Amino acid sequence: MKLILTEKPSVAKNIADALNIKTKKDGYFEGNGYIITWAFGHLLELYDAKDYDPKMKTWRMEYFPFIPSNFQYKVKGDFGAKKQLQIIRQLIQRPDIEMIISACDYDREGQLIGDTIIYRMKPAKPVFRMLQNEWTQEEVLKGLRNLIPNTNLRPLLDAGICRQWADWVIGINLTSVTTLKYQKGSGSALNIGRVLLPTLKIIYDRDKEIENFVPENYFKLEATFQTCDGGMYEGTYHEKGEEKFKDRQTLEQIRQSLADPQARKARIIDKTVERKKEYPPYLFNLTNLQGYITGKYKGWTSDKVLKVAQSLYEKKYITYPRTASVVLEESLEDKAKKVLETLKKGLPYEEEIVFAKKKRVFDNSKVESHSAIIPTYVKPSSLSKDEAIVYDAIKNRFIMQFMPLAEHEETKIVTKMEHADVHGIFITKGRVQLVEGWRKVENIESKDTILPNVSLHEEVEIVDHELTSHVTKPPKHHTEKTLLKVMETCGKGIGSGEQESEEIMANVLSGFSIGTPATRAETIKKLKTVGYITTKNKYLMCTELGRRLVETFPVKELFDLEFTGRLEKTLADIEKQKFHRDRFLQFIFDFTKKTVHIIQQEEEIILNKVEKKTFEPLGKCPLCGNPVIEGQKGFGCSNWKSGCKFVIWKNDKFFASMKKKPTKTMVKQLLKNGKVLVKGLTSKKGNKFDAILRYEKHPDQDLFSWKMEFPDAHKG
Repeated sequence: MKLILTEKPSVAKNIADALNIKTKKDGYFEGNGYIITWAFGHLLELYDAKDYDPKMKTWRMEYFPFIPSNFQYKVKGDFGAKKQLQIIRQLIQRPDIEMIISACDYDREGQLIGDTIIYRMKPAKPVFRMLQNEWTQEEVLKGLRNLIPNTNLRPLLDAGICRQWADWVIGINLTSVTTLKYQKGSGSALNIGRVLLPTLKIIYDRDKEIENFVPENYFKLEATFQTCDGGMYEGTYHEKGEEKFKDRQTLEQIRQSLADPQARKARIIDKTVERKKEYPPYLFNLTNLQGYITGKYKGWTSDKVLKVAQSLYEKKYITYPRTASVVLEESLEDKAKKVLETLKKGLPYEEEIVFAKKKRVFDNSKVESHSAIIPTYVKPSSLSKDEAIVYDAIKNRFIMQFMPLAEHEETKIVTKMEHADVHGIFITKGRVQLVEGWRKVENIESKDTILPNVSLHEEVEIVDHELTSHVTKPPKHHTEKTLLKVMETCGKGIGSGEQESEEIMANVLSGFSIGTPATRAETIKKLKTVGYITTKNKYLMCTELGRRLVETFPVKELFDLEFTGRLEKTLADIEKQKFHRDRFLQFIFDFTKKTVHIIQQEEEIILNKVEKKTFEPLGKCPLCGNPVIEGQKGFGCSNWKSGCKFVIWKNDKFFASMKKKPTKTMVKQLLKNGKVLVKGLTSKKGNKFDAILRYEKHPDQDLFSWKMEFPDAHKG
């Protein structure tokens, strides 16, 4: 028997389906020579500081820096994790298991998840690695035929360990001493992180740029010309290559000159017509997909895009989403052709879709670990609204690559006044779409500017002119789309538009970035959660706390994009065996110690004052008599730290079965009277009804259950 470990139950199900295994047992599938079990992501997590030393339960400045001499792992606290880990242990120890196969995601985190679980069990059997980019039956069977020794992936594990330990050491130490130094009150922390702070600084810098922006006035002169056959076109005045003028008087003199009836004649001194080809945007990597969706649809965040894409991946509809590449490996040409033939059937432009081996699509030199995101040959039978948005974007972007190029014609007309005292020229630009090509896929409209048919040296007449006043505008606040792009490249090469420049792609592939495709969305989400940034419409802005942190925190390296980019690149180099993990970790430990000492010596300034929460007592606990208060997830006894177990959960299953949730008012009545009348409950048949509910304790244990009565039967 061969034992396969996957990262999630859904992936285990995909492999079981591919192997035609129907038998599911408690925590695993079994059949046809395979046992397939699963983790729930990280079943094991690093010790907390207090696990190493009980005194660390309380933060004191003198306890830091704290760096374990030997990092240890523990089982996640929930019962499900402990049970599943025990099942995995029993399966590994089964005498009929001849080999273990790790089928976790092919990235740093996937390698870390699989290896920490498998090697914790000290297996006496060989361990192999299954490297998958999608979970279709064809690819699963291919992956099982092409297993490699898991030891070959040791550099990937080293990079994962370095990332995990570095973030633990920096986070635990700097969050603790920063909170102790700069915050008054308890109950929350001033979070400090390797990726968190430079991302905050990007948003802060843009906010300050807008705040310090000084608007400037400028002026433009527009003129309307008429051809001999009545055609009309407009031109903008240019002088020495400029069309925006700070001095209004310069343009005013020219405008007055144009007002002279004797000076209306002009001549076309240059005309160029150029036919241009338009390539489709590159295939999606995760960052571009997140930017595209969050920029196009309201209410979407990069975190939501990742979750939906991950769901599509686990359902076998798309390839691995956490990729930085925008092209495909050349070995995927046949697969891509098969996918294209499946997807194009029935499309109104089906005949225009032709597969071709294009360097712009297939290029090994521009792929790092994983190819770009594309659909698989498995066509979705049904999708949720959110899944359809993400899937269609990926599908359309893939189809675009094999449509004809779009083509347009650009015309430039240069008009010179004949007799007026005008030194400059008027420039007119026109654009006409000639071939829609790939634009048909998403009905992308082009804004045509159609010009009259004119000839070189043709004489025209000025019929109108206008001097217009304008004001320079500040840059816009970052959106998730623009922020992700800066994070992806550490700001290198930004401003080149949709078409990825070679410089941008080189930076992405080198690993010189803030975070990874898999973690950037989580970073943005955390910045919001901890209160460092806020959103207004789609724009991201620093809160007052976020601003104060940037301006006060003394360790400026942690805000520096270059510093963080080099750390991320070093992790990428560890994967490629260009840098040793011990050197990286020693640098992190030394940096952390130095940083802690700097913060400890700083002047105490209160950045954040946490007011102690006061809770409204809803009534007396029926178990111990202490006040019952409202929490985030339920209404429970305030004496819970001492072991009281009384709680009414807000997602209580009894209420949920009748499409209702407990409210504060209900709980107050229940605690006061021992019963509560609840209106508007819904039966299984969909009928509305009212009922009197009691929450009664079992005689022999501290457990409660709901009892229902109906008003007609209620006495008193």
